[in-house]
Amino acid sequence: MGTVAAETYYEVRAHDLSPPVTLSGTVIPEKEITLSAQLPGRVKTIAGEEGEQFAEKTVLVALDDRELLAKRRSAVAAWRRADAALRNARMQYERELRSPDSPDKAPGGMGLPHLFDQILTKPLSGLMGQSDEGLDRRTQLHGYGTKIEQAQSGLIQAKSQIDQIDSKIRDARGIAPFEGVIIKKMVEVGDTVQPGQPLLQFADTRRLQIEVDVPARLVRGLKVGKQVAAKLDVLDEPVIVTVAQIFPVADSQRHTVKVKFDLSIDRESEDGRYVGPGQYAQVDVPDVKAGKQELLLIPKAAVIQRGSLPGVCVLNDDNKYELRLVRLGSAINPALITSLDPSIGDYVSVLSGLKEGDQVVVSQNSRKTPC
Repeated sequence: MGTVAAETYYEVRAHDLSPPVTLSGTVIPEKEITLSAQLPGRVKTIAGEEGEQFAEKTVLVALDDRELLAKRRSAVAAWRRADAALRNARMQYERELRSPDSPDKAPGGMGLPHLFDQILTKPLSGLMGQSDEGLDRRTQLHGYGTKIEQAQSGLIQAKSQIDQIDSKIRDARGIAPFEGVIIKKMVEVGDTVQPGQPLLQFADTRRLQIEVDVPARLVRGLKVGKQVAAKLDVLDEPVIVTVAQIFPVADSQRHTVKVKFDLSIDRESEDGRYVGPGQYAQVDVPDVKAGKQELLLIPKAAVIQRGSLPGVCVLNDDNKYELRLVRLGSAINPALITSLDPSIGDYVSVLSGLKEGDQVVVSQNSRKTPC
Protein backbone atom coordinates (compact mmCIF):
# COMPACT_ATOMS: atom_id res chain seq x y z
CA MET A 1 0.00 0.00 0.00
CA GLY A 2 1.15 3.58 -0.65
CA THR A 3 -0.16 7.17 -0.96
CA VAL A 4 -0.13 9.42 -4.04
CA ALA A 5 -1.87 12.82 -4.13
CA ALA A 6 -3.62 12.03 -0.83
CA GLU A 7 -5.12 8.89 -2.37
CA THR A 8 -4.47 5.36 -1.06
CA TYR A 9 -3.45 2.82 -3.66
CA TYR A 10 -2.75 -0.89 -3.82
CA GLU A 11 -0.31 -2.71 -6.10
CA VAL A 12 -1.97 -5.61 -7.91
CA ARG A 13 -0.15 -8.89 -7.29
CA ALA A 14 -0.70 -12.51 -8.24
CA HIS A 15 -1.19 -15.09 -5.50
CA ASP A 16 -0.96 -18.84 -5.72
CA LEU A 17 -4.24 -20.45 -4.70
CA SER A 18 -5.31 -24.08 -4.60
CA PRO A 19 -8.74 -24.48 -6.16
CA PRO A 20 -11.03 -25.70 -3.35
CA VAL A 21 -13.54 -28.53 -3.46
CA THR A 22 -16.87 -27.63 -1.89
CA LEU A 23 -18.19 -30.34 0.43
CA SER A 24 -21.48 -30.55 2.27
CA GLY A 25 -21.59 -30.75 6.06
CA THR A 26 -23.82 -30.30 9.06
CA VAL A 27 -23.64 -27.89 11.98
CA ILE A 28 -23.27 -29.82 15.24
CA PRO A 29 -22.69 -28.85 18.89
CA GLU A 30 -19.14 -29.30 20.12
CA LYS A 31 -20.34 -31.39 23.07
CA GLU A 32 -23.39 -33.65 22.87
CA ILE A 33 -24.51 -36.69 24.87
CA THR A 34 -27.44 -39.11 24.85
CA LEU A 35 -28.74 -40.14 28.26
CA SER A 36 -29.93 -43.76 28.30
CA ALA A 37 -31.73 -45.86 30.89
CA GLN A 38 -29.38 -47.98 33.01
CA LEU A 39 -32.13 -50.05 34.66
CA PRO A 40 -35.80 -50.80 34.08
CA GLY A 41 -38.36 -48.50 35.58
CA ARG A 42 -40.90 -45.75 35.10
CA VAL A 43 -39.94 -42.17 34.22
CA LYS A 44 -40.75 -40.03 37.25
CA THR A 45 -39.49 -36.56 36.25
CA ILE A 46 -37.98 -34.73 33.27
CA ALA A 47 -36.31 -31.41 33.94
CA GLY A 48 -37.86 -29.50 31.03
CA GLU A 49 -38.60 -29.23 27.34
CA GLU A 50 -36.44 -28.96 24.24
CA GLY A 51 -34.49 -25.71 24.12
CA GLU A 52 -34.42 -25.14 27.87
CA GLN A 53 -30.98 -24.58 29.35
CA PHE A 54 -29.68 -26.24 32.52
CA ALA A 55 -26.56 -25.90 34.63
CA GLU A 56 -23.98 -28.60 35.18
CA LYS A 57 -24.99 -31.40 37.62
CA THR A 58 -28.71 -30.73 37.15
CA VAL A 59 -30.90 -33.85 37.29
CA LEU A 60 -32.34 -33.96 33.77
CA VAL A 61 -34.37 -37.18 34.03
CA ALA A 62 -35.16 -39.49 36.93
CA LEU A 63 -36.78 -42.90 37.22
CA ASP A 64 -39.05 -44.01 40.05
CA ASP A 65 -36.69 -45.22 42.79
CA ARG A 66 -39.12 -46.03 45.63
CA GLU A 67 -38.48 -49.78 45.35
CA LEU A 68 -34.72 -49.17 45.44
CA LEU A 69 -35.05 -46.97 48.52
CA ALA A 70 -37.05 -49.70 50.27
CA LYS A 71 -34.34 -52.25 49.43
CA ARG A 72 -31.74 -49.85 50.77
CA ARG A 73 -33.53 -49.53 54.10
CA SER A 74 -33.62 -53.33 54.34
CA ALA A 75 -29.91 -53.50 53.50
CA VAL A 76 -29.10 -50.88 56.15
CA ALA A 77 -30.98 -52.98 58.74
CA ALA A 78 -28.97 -56.04 57.70
CA TRP A 79 -25.78 -54.02 58.06
CA ARG A 80 -26.74 -52.97 61.58
CA ARG A 81 -27.42 -56.59 62.54
CA ALA A 82 -24.05 -57.62 61.14
CA ASP A 83 -22.35 -54.79 63.02
CA ALA A 84 -24.01 -55.88 66.29
CA ALA A 85 -22.94 -59.49 65.67
CA LEU A 86 -19.35 -58.36 65.07
CA ARG A 87 -19.25 -56.32 68.27
CA ASN A 88 -20.68 -59.24 70.24
CA ALA A 89 -18.14 -61.68 68.74
CA ARG A 90 -15.27 -59.37 69.66
CA MET A 91 -16.58 -59.03 73.20
CA GLN A 92 -16.90 -62.83 73.57
CA TYR A 93 -13.36 -63.28 72.29
CA GLU A 94 -12.06 -60.65 74.71
CA ARG A 95 -13.81 -62.33 77.64
CA GLU A 96 -12.46 -65.75 76.68
CA LEU A 97 -8.98 -64.32 76.34
CA ARG A 98 -8.94 -62.52 79.68
CA SER A 99 -11.31 -64.64 81.80
CA PRO A 100 -11.56 -68.22 80.50
CA ASP A 101 -13.00 -69.50 83.78
CA SER A 102 -15.68 -66.87 84.19
CA PRO A 103 -18.43 -67.66 86.76
CA ASP A 104 -21.20 -67.85 84.16
CA LYS A 105 -19.63 -71.07 82.85
CA ALA A 106 -19.99 -72.81 86.24
CA PRO A 107 -23.01 -75.07 86.75
CA GLY A 108 -25.29 -74.91 89.78
CA GLY A 109 -24.66 -76.39 93.26
CA MET A 110 -22.56 -73.48 94.54
CA GLY A 111 -20.07 -74.11 91.73
CA LEU A 112 -18.51 -77.21 93.34
CA PRO A 113 -18.52 -79.37 90.15
CA HIS A 114 -16.82 -76.56 88.26
CA LEU A 115 -14.31 -76.10 91.07
CA PHE A 116 -13.52 -79.87 91.12
CA ASP A 117 -12.97 -79.73 87.33
CA GLN A 118 -10.47 -76.93 87.72
CA ILE A 119 -8.61 -78.47 90.66
CA LEU A 120 -8.72 -82.19 89.96
CA THR A 121 -10.23 -83.27 86.63
CA LYS A 122 -8.25 -81.09 84.20
CA PRO A 123 -4.83 -81.55 85.88
CA LEU A 124 -5.32 -85.32 86.16
CA SER A 125 -6.45 -85.59 82.53
CA GLY A 126 -3.32 -83.75 81.47
CA LEU A 127 -1.07 -86.01 83.56
CA MET A 128 -2.72 -89.13 82.20
CA GLY A 129 -2.34 -87.90 78.61
CA GLN A 130 -6.06 -87.81 78.00
CA SER A 131 -6.10 -84.07 77.15
CA ASP A 132 -3.85 -81.14 76.31
CA GLU A 133 -4.90 -78.05 78.19
CA GLY A 134 -2.81 -75.72 76.00
CA LEU A 135 -4.29 -77.13 72.82
CA ASP A 136 -7.79 -76.91 74.25
CA ARG A 137 -7.13 -73.28 75.12
CA ARG A 138 -5.93 -72.40 71.64
CA THR A 139 -8.87 -74.23 70.10
CA GLN A 140 -11.33 -72.24 72.17
CA LEU A 141 -9.69 -68.92 71.19
CA HIS A 142 -9.59 -69.98 67.55
CA GLY A 143 -13.32 -70.74 67.66
CA TYR A 144 -14.09 -67.29 69.02
CA GLY A 145 -11.75 -65.73 66.45
CA THR A 146 -13.58 -67.59 63.69
CA LYS A 147 -16.84 -66.08 64.90
CA ILE A 148 -15.26 -62.61 64.59
CA GLU A 149 -14.17 -63.33 61.01
CA GLN A 150 -17.64 -64.60 60.13
CA ALA A 151 -19.20 -61.48 61.62
CA GLN A 152 -16.75 -59.30 59.67
CA SER A 153 -17.67 -61.11 56.44
CA GLY A 154 -21.34 -60.54 57.19
CA LEU A 155 -20.67 -56.85 57.73
CA ILE A 156 -18.75 -56.56 54.45
CA GLN A 157 -21.52 -58.38 52.61
CA ALA A 158 -24.15 -56.05 54.07
CA LYS A 159 -22.07 -52.99 53.10
CA SER A 160 -21.68 -54.35 49.57
CA GLN A 161 -25.44 -54.68 49.29
CA ILE A 162 -25.84 -51.03 50.27
CA ASP A 163 -23.19 -49.96 47.72
CA GLN A 164 -24.92 -51.91 44.95
CA ILE A 165 -28.27 -50.33 45.73
CA ASP A 166 -26.69 -46.85 45.93
CA SER A 167 -25.17 -47.42 42.49
CA LYS A 168 -28.59 -48.33 41.09
CA ILE A 169 -30.12 -45.26 42.74
CA ARG A 170 -27.48 -43.12 40.99
CA ASP A 171 -28.23 -44.89 37.71
CA ALA A 172 -31.89 -43.99 38.15
CA ARG A 173 -30.97 -40.32 37.56
CA GLY A 174 -29.54 -38.70 34.45
CA ILE A 175 -27.32 -35.77 35.48
CA ALA A 176 -26.04 -33.01 33.16
CA PRO A 177 -22.24 -33.36 32.81
CA PHE A 178 -21.93 -29.79 31.53
CA GLU A 179 -24.04 -26.69 30.98
CA GLY A 180 -26.31 -27.03 27.97
CA VAL A 181 -29.81 -27.45 26.59
CA ILE A 182 -32.13 -30.36 25.92
CA ILE A 183 -32.22 -30.81 22.15
CA LYS A 184 -34.46 -33.89 21.95
CA LYS A 185 -36.71 -35.91 24.28
CA MET A 186 -37.40 -39.58 23.53
CA VAL A 187 -39.67 -40.29 26.52
CA GLU A 188 -42.30 -38.59 28.63
CA VAL A 189 -43.17 -38.75 32.32
CA GLY A 190 -44.90 -42.06 33.07
CA ASP A 191 -43.24 -44.06 30.28
CA THR A 192 -41.78 -47.44 31.20
CA VAL A 193 -38.21 -47.88 29.97
CA GLN A 194 -35.74 -50.73 29.69
CA PRO A 195 -31.93 -50.71 30.08
CA GLY A 196 -30.21 -49.12 27.09
CA GLN A 197 -33.28 -47.20 25.92
CA PRO A 198 -32.42 -43.55 24.98
CA LEU A 199 -34.13 -40.97 27.18
CA LEU A 200 -33.01 -37.57 25.89
CA GLN A 201 -30.22 -35.75 24.05
CA PHE A 202 -28.35 -32.95 25.80
CA ALA A 203 -25.82 -30.60 24.18
CA ASP A 204 -23.77 -27.47 24.74
CA THR A 205 -24.85 -25.27 21.82
CA ARG A 206 -22.78 -22.26 22.80
CA ARG A 207 -19.86 -23.61 20.76
CA LEU A 208 -20.65 -25.07 17.36
CA GLN A 209 -18.78 -27.14 14.81
CA ILE A 210 -19.28 -28.27 11.23
CA GLU A 211 -18.93 -32.00 10.60
CA VAL A 212 -17.90 -33.03 7.09
CA ASP A 213 -17.12 -36.40 5.52
CA VAL A 214 -14.02 -35.55 3.47
CA PRO A 215 -12.81 -37.87 0.67
CA ALA A 216 -9.58 -39.51 1.74
CA ARG A 217 -7.62 -37.94 -1.14
CA LEU A 218 -8.45 -34.42 0.13
CA VAL A 219 -7.43 -34.97 3.76
CA ARG A 220 -3.76 -34.34 2.91
CA GLY A 221 -4.66 -30.68 2.33
CA LEU A 222 -5.97 -30.29 5.89
CA LYS A 223 -4.32 -30.15 9.28
CA VAL A 224 -5.48 -29.17 12.74
CA GLY A 225 -5.48 -25.39 13.04
CA LYS A 226 -5.80 -24.71 9.31
CA GLN A 227 -8.48 -22.18 8.33
CA VAL A 228 -10.81 -22.60 5.37
CA ALA A 229 -13.93 -20.87 4.08
CA ALA A 230 -17.44 -22.13 4.77
CA LYS A 231 -20.98 -21.14 3.86
CA LEU A 232 -24.15 -21.61 5.89
CA ASP A 233 -27.58 -21.62 4.31
CA VAL A 234 -28.80 -19.10 6.90
CA LEU A 235 -26.00 -16.57 6.26
CA ASP A 236 -25.29 -14.47 3.20
CA GLU A 237 -21.54 -14.07 3.69
CA PRO A 238 -18.91 -16.82 3.90
CA VAL A 239 -17.31 -17.44 7.27
CA ILE A 240 -13.93 -18.76 8.35
CA VAL A 241 -13.77 -22.13 10.11
CA THR A 242 -10.79 -23.88 11.72
CA VAL A 243 -9.93 -27.57 11.50
CA ALA A 244 -10.50 -28.90 15.03
CA GLN A 245 -10.26 -32.68 14.61
CA ILE A 246 -9.37 -35.15 11.88
CA PHE A 247 -10.50 -38.69 12.63
CA PRO A 248 -7.66 -41.23 12.27
CA VAL A 249 -9.64 -43.93 10.42
CA ALA A 250 -11.52 -43.67 7.13
CA ASP A 251 -14.95 -45.16 6.55
CA SER A 252 -14.41 -48.59 4.99
CA GLN A 253 -17.43 -48.28 2.65
CA ARG A 254 -17.48 -44.62 1.61
CA HIS A 255 -13.71 -44.09 1.91
CA THR A 256 -14.18 -40.75 3.62
CA VAL A 257 -12.64 -39.27 6.76
CA LYS A 258 -14.73 -37.41 9.29
CA VAL A 259 -13.40 -33.90 9.93
CA LYS A 260 -14.73 -31.36 12.43
CA PHE A 261 -14.31 -27.61 11.97
CA ASP A 262 -14.70 -25.04 14.76
CA LEU A 263 -17.34 -22.46 13.89
CA SER A 264 -16.64 -19.17 15.65
CA ILE A 265 -19.81 -17.21 15.09
CA ASP A 266 -22.63 -15.66 17.08
CA ARG A 267 -25.63 -17.98 17.12
CA GLU A 268 -28.04 -15.08 16.62
CA SER A 269 -27.22 -12.33 14.12
CA GLU A 270 -28.45 -8.75 14.25
CA ASP A 271 -31.08 -9.44 11.58
CA GLY A 272 -32.52 -12.30 13.62
CA ARG A 273 -30.91 -15.17 11.71
CA TYR A 274 -30.30 -18.18 13.91
CA VAL A 275 -27.34 -20.55 13.59
CA GLY A 276 -27.84 -23.87 15.34
CA PRO A 277 -27.21 -27.61 15.24
CA GLY A 278 -28.60 -29.55 12.30
CA GLN A 279 -28.32 -26.75 9.75
CA TYR A 280 -26.76 -27.27 6.33
CA ALA A 281 -23.25 -26.01 5.65
CA GLN A 282 -20.64 -26.11 2.88
CA VAL A 283 -16.89 -26.13 3.45
CA ASP A 284 -14.23 -25.34 0.83
CA VAL A 285 -11.48 -27.94 1.17
CA PRO A 286 -8.26 -27.34 -0.80
CA ASP A 287 -7.33 -29.94 -3.41
CA VAL A 288 -3.54 -30.13 -3.35
CA LYS A 289 -3.49 -32.62 -6.26
CA ALA A 290 -5.18 -30.10 -8.56
CA GLY A 291 -2.07 -27.93 -8.56
CA LYS A 292 -1.69 -24.20 -7.99
CA GLN A 293 -3.18 -21.38 -10.02
CA GLU A 294 -2.23 -17.71 -9.91
CA LEU A 295 -4.98 -15.17 -9.36
CA LEU A 296 -4.80 -11.38 -9.33
CA LEU A 297 -6.29 -10.04 -6.11
CA ILE A 298 -7.38 -6.52 -5.20
CA PRO A 299 -9.13 -5.12 -2.12
CA LYS A 300 -12.89 -5.27 -2.39
CA ALA A 301 -12.97 -1.61 -1.37
CA ALA A 302 -11.23 -0.71 -4.65
CA VAL A 303 -14.16 -1.88 -6.81
CA ILE A 304 -16.36 0.89 -8.20
CA GLN A 305 -19.86 -0.12 -9.20
CA ARG A 306 -21.14 2.21 -11.91
CA GLY A 307 -23.95 0.82 -13.95
CA SER A 308 -23.95 -2.88 -14.62
CA LEU A 309 -20.17 -3.34 -14.96
CA PRO A 310 -17.67 -3.07 -12.11
CA GLY A 311 -14.55 -0.96 -12.50
CA VAL A 312 -11.47 0.21 -10.65
CA CYS A 313 -9.56 3.46 -10.59
CA VAL A 314 -5.95 2.91 -11.72
CA LEU A 315 -2.95 5.22 -11.45
CA ASN A 316 -1.22 4.80 -14.84
CA ASP A 317 2.39 5.29 -15.83
CA ASP A 318 1.76 8.98 -16.60
CA ASN A 319 0.69 9.51 -12.99
CA LYS A 320 -2.89 10.03 -14.14
CA TYR A 321 -6.06 8.26 -13.04
CA GLU A 322 -8.15 6.18 -15.41
CA LEU A 323 -11.23 4.03 -14.93
CA ARG A 324 -10.89 0.44 -16.09
CA LEU A 325 -13.72 -2.02 -16.43
CA VAL A 326 -12.87 -5.40 -14.92
CA ARG A 327 -14.36 -8.88 -14.71
CA LEU A 328 -14.36 -10.11 -11.17
CA GLY A 329 -14.18 -13.61 -9.75
CA SER A 330 -14.94 -14.89 -6.28
CA ALA A 331 -14.41 -13.05 -3.00
CA ILE A 332 -11.34 -14.06 -0.98
CA ASN A 333 -11.09 -13.86 2.80
CA PRO A 334 -7.62 -12.56 3.79
CA ALA A 335 -7.46 -14.98 6.72
CA LEU A 336 -7.10 -17.85 4.24
CA ILE A 337 -3.93 -16.50 2.60
CA THR A 338 -0.91 -15.61 4.71
CA SER A 339 0.48 -13.18 2.11
CA LEU A 340 -2.56 -10.86 2.34
CA ASP A 341 -2.97 -7.97 4.75
CA PRO A 342 -6.15 -8.66 6.78
CA SER A 343 -6.39 -5.03 7.92
CA ILE A 344 -7.44 -3.98 4.38
CA GLY A 345 -10.58 -6.11 4.50
CA ASP A 346 -11.88 -8.68 2.05
CA TYR A 347 -10.30 -9.20 -1.35
CA VAL A 348 -11.72 -10.18 -4.72
CA SER A 349 -10.09 -11.94 -7.65
CA VAL A 350 -9.79 -10.18 -11.02
CA LEU A 351 -10.21 -12.30 -14.15
CA SER A 352 -9.57 -9.56 -16.72
CA GLY A 353 -8.98 -5.81 -16.97
CA LEU A 354 -5.84 -5.57 -14.81
CA LYS A 355 -2.30 -6.83 -14.87
CA GLU A 356 0.25 -7.47 -12.18
CA GLY A 357 1.92 -4.26 -10.98
CA ASP A 358 -1.02 -1.91 -11.64
CA GLN A 359 -1.65 0.70 -8.94
CA VAL A 360 -5.32 0.54 -7.87
CA VAL A 361 -6.91 3.35 -5.87
CA VAL A 362 -8.61 2.14 -2.69
CA SER A 363 -11.32 4.39 -1.31
CA GLN A 364 -13.99 3.85 1.34
CA ASN A 365 -16.37 6.04 -0.66
CA SER A 366 -16.62 5.26 -4.38
CA ARG A 367 -18.20 8.70 -5.09
CA LYS A 368 -15.03 10.48 -3.99
CA THR A 369 -12.58 8.53 -6.17
CA PRO A 370 -10.50 10.61 -8.63
CA CYS A 371 -11.90 8.65 -11.60
